[in-house]
Amino acid sequence: MALLLHILITMVAVWITTALPGITLAGEDTPAKILTLLAVSVIFGIVNVVLKPIAKTLGCLLYVLTLGLFGLVVNALLFWLTSYLAGQLQLPFHVDGFWSAFWGALIVTIVSSALAGIVRRTRTQVADR
Repeated sequence: MALLLHILITMVAVWITTALPGITLAGEDTPAKILTLLAVSVIFGIVNVVLKPIAKTLGCLLYVLTLGLFGLVVNALLFWLTSYLAGQLQLPFHVDGFWSAFWGALIVTIVSSALAGIVRRTRTQVADR
């Protein structure tokens, strides 16, 4: 259940990024767009689970030297990679370049964190009753 909720939160965050210039979500109808967002969210999750720890380990010194700001670059590259993989799977989701990926990854991080916090707070309040 927690995994499904995390995927849904990521879907909403990715959907919000499509309002940014350079990030496009094509599709003929709403159900097709929802399925595309679902697939992109799953791809993004897999990319983050597999590659992010490797990037953090290899770039440990850069994380320390930049006080963690290198993480923004890593997130942008992972978001851009997600766009590439989506294209390879014939999904109509595309990120134009590094800066679009940078801002998109930043929005995904902020929105996902905010939504996860709201869900966590709501669950806590329901459990306390």
